[in-house]
Amino acid sequence: MPIDSQTSVSETVQRMWGYDKLRPMQEQAILAGIEGRDCLTVLPTGGGKSMCYQVPPLITGKATIVVSPLIALMLDQVRGLELLGYKAAAMHSGIDYEESTDIAKQLLTGDLDLVLAAPERVVTSSFKTLIGLLCDHDRLGCIAIDEAHCISQWGHDFRPEYRRIADVRKVAPNVSIQAFTATATPRVREDILKQLKLRDPEVMIGVFDRPNLIYRVQSREKASEQIAAAVARHSAAGDSSGAIVYCLSRKDTEKIAEELRALGLDADAYHAGLDVSKRHNIEQAFSNETLDIVVATVAFGMGIDRSNVRLVVHASMPKSIEAYQQETGRAGRDGLDAECLLLYSPSDGGRWERLIEQSAEQNGSDPKAQLELVRGMRRFVASFTCRHQFLSEHFGQEYTLPEGQSDTSNGCGACDVCLGETAQEDDAHRIGQIIMSAVARTGERFGAAHICDVVRGGNGQRIKGYGHDSLRVHGMLENRRKTEVMSFIDQLVASEALVRVVEDRYETLAFGDCGIAVMKGLETIALAKPIGTGTEKSERNRRTKASRVIERRPMSE
Repeated sequence: MPIDSQTSVSETVQRMWGYDKLRPMQEQAILAGIEGRDCLTVLPTGGGKSMCYQVPPLITGKATIVVSPLIALMLDQVRGLELLGYKAAAMHSGIDYEESTDIAKQLLTGDLDLVLAAPERVVTSSFKTLIGLLCDHDRLGCIAIDEAHCISQWGHDFRPEYRRIADVRKVAPNVSIQAFTATATPRVREDILKQLKLRDPEVMIGVFDRPNLIYRVQSREKASEQIAAAVARHSAAGDSSGAIVYCLSRKDTEKIAEELRALGLDADAYHAGLDVSKRHNIEQAFSNETLDIVVATVAFGMGIDRSNVRLVVHASMPKSIEAYQQETGRAGRDGLDAECLLLYSPSDGGRWERLIEQSAEQNGSDPKAQLELVRGMRRFVASFTCRHQFLSEHFGQEYTLPEGQSDTSNGCGACDVCLGETAQEDDAHRIGQIIMSAVARTGERFGAAHICDVVRGGNGQRIKGYGHDSLRVHGMLENRRKTEVMSFIDQLVASEALVRVVEDRYETLAFGDCGIAVMKGLETIALAKPIGTGTEKSERNRRTKASRVIERRPMSE
């Protein structure tokens, strides 16, 4: 099929999807696919990366094979494309041999433009044979790798089978390979290029900052009540659009969904333990806006076509900043203001680290890279700096205020820190000294929970058994809540006054680079204290303090 670059792209997109124009980077990536050039495209969630590999087959007449990690994501995409009249199919473990054979025949005869397949299938000898036949018949235009961060051990969802995808090039030496992801730090991007052996690739990086998202981190106390308070805040502003609540476990999704229903909210749980029809019904209800709140494990939302999600809640800390960026990116895809609320407990990080270590022990892998991702997320929640700035810099980009916003006095104006919803702890100097002294006097041999008990005056058997009830620092922070002290410890870790040391699955606190200076009072680490945790009183406080942005951000308060 003859190619007339931009003109053909514009006409095709208008005819198939009804869009008048593309985002600049979308068009650049589509042209790379049409012209058969290798590329790496990083477009944050909501940036339209799937269209980048869906358009070229309609112009070149050659099929695209898409490597995709989740069956649910494949099926969602195929369903959406079929509704548009686009010829697509998915090859996965849920189809039988006859159906798989039929898809292969349709690829060879030109009756399919796009096929999604799992990485485990793509690297099999039978699939490589299919790729070879497609090349012999000049039917294969491109191999697209979706969720390409999975190929990197530094990515937040590393999957070893992705490493073998590069071998496909041996049977398709003249076919371009294009990698796509929504989240990749500079280190991950370099690893993707190296592992896939991309040839003179074009690298396109979108802007990671989403200025319409309002980031909040709250101490988790009564999660369901805090979530309900956030939903009520949006309802009070006249907005009753959808909300997604992410949980770590299936059990948590069921529990929170039940509690939200008891509070009078329209909520349903979603996880891999539900049968396929049940999951599909929930997906459809949420997409069709007949279900308000989905309480889900992290897979939900990939491929869900609902642009007006106004609230994304993490009921516990995600395992990495990359995962957080991807999941919060499902909010406000229509460009209007949306809220991203993270409910955090200091125990969340330890829980993730234990799961990672157990998984590494079972499959014989090195957990170092994944553990570092968890610690990066811990630094984010403990940080007393602008959330938008922190996220932008994490992904290697300098943060700049949104276009048209020249007043820097309120920072980004779209996170708890810049909205004044956190406040600096007046007694930070003394608190830092007390905690550092407790770590020193207990020999740098205990974890955060034990240190917290010591300074709060705990008298449990363990405290007494070690004689820590006789330490000078014992009880010096007895007037502080446990969640408050644990947050201070996290902030001291984020500031590198303390470091977490993990040996034999047991985590202890030790002095970091500036630890001695903080303990001796030579240096003070600024500590933040939250104004509230989502209770009725604190929500009134929150609305008052954020009143200056209500007019600009009506969805947030």
